[in-house]
Amino acid sequence: MLTGNKGEWSEVYTLLKILSDKQLHTGDGNLNKIENLIFPVIKILRDESDGTHEFSYKNDIVVIKNDLEEFRIPVAVFQQQAVNLLSKIKESQNRAFSIPEIESFIKSFNSKSLKASSSAKSDIRIIIHDQRTGATPELGFSIKSQLGSASTLLNAGKTTNFIYKIVGDSIPKDIENKINSINTRSKIKDRIENIYLESCKLEFHSLHNPTFENNLILIDSSLPKILSELLLKYNTLASSKISELTGYLTEENPLNFNVESSHPYYEYKIKRFLTDIALGMMPSQVWTGKLDATGGYLVVKEDGDILCYHIYNRNEFENYLLNNTKLETASSSRHKFGEIYKVNGDFFFNLNLQIRFLK
Repeated sequence: MLTGNKGEWSEVYTLLKILSDKQLHTGDGNLNKIENLIFPVIKILRDESDGTHEFSYKNDIVVIKNDLEEFRIPVAVFQQQAVNLLSKIKESQNRAFSIPEIESFIKSFNSKSLKASSSAKSDIRIIIHDQRTGATPELGFSIKSQLGSASTLLNAGKTTNFIYKIVGDSIPKDIENKINSINTRSKIKDRIENIYLESCKLEFHSLHNPTFENNLILIDSSLPKILSELLLKYNTLASSKISELTGYLTEENPLNFNVESSHPYYEYKIKRFLTDIALGMMPSQVWTGKLDATGGYLVVKEDGDILCYHIYNRNEFENYLLNNTKLETASSSRHKFGEIYKVNGDFFFNLNLQIRFLK
């Protein structure tokens, strides 16, 4: 019996829903449909452990091919099954669950798994018709569902720690013990606040992982410093949304960019960072800028609508990433941040970068 969580069942829902819609709806930065930008679907390709399943249309029939086998199922059946599956996903209270009637349906055309093959770079590949250019590109997507728990864009680890040096005219000798003894519910923010109350401040020094730092410099030489300021804002203000935190940086301009002509330095550079993370950049691996096969996201909204975001329409994709992500605090003990420590007579303090999608 097939069992999965809401995110995994959302992959099957995405397949059924798009097949029944026969088109992809693009979204703007606020998860609204762009009414005049719709891509007719020509074919869907889904990689499973036994090979690639190909879904295409012949009038109102979905033609499914897998190796030498071929199945023909009316589009209306996929529409009915998509509605049923959405209802089952929404009503489930379990972390992992089965849906026998949906399992029976997908097995009727020899689909045997909820998720795409682990070797596949994309959850799903779709050949569309671009009515503006007449082209029929194959677009790879990762599926992000709002039906379950919000997924992470950048996972926390020691590799995502930013190192700050504590600077001041007169740093108290007991500052390490004094600050680290603060153990409140919001201890990271409270420790930073008390560092500043000691007439000291945090000054960006470097990243814990040189590969991640060099990856950021490759994207934009200012990014390490910009993200260090973004992290400080998050850990000192009552805001976590990246769009809001970016707005604060724009107002204060901590890197002293020339803003006479109102260039959107911070928003532009942070969008580039989010986009490269979304399209394959990993903190611990050397990033060359080469995008993997997944060029975008399909977002399953809570109402069941599916919106397409792809590098093919870069502006909408970047706006979506900026407006629908937030910073969050991971385990400080596990990832070794949030405490003062001493190296060669100097005091340092680490902050950690983790990014999650909004629910």
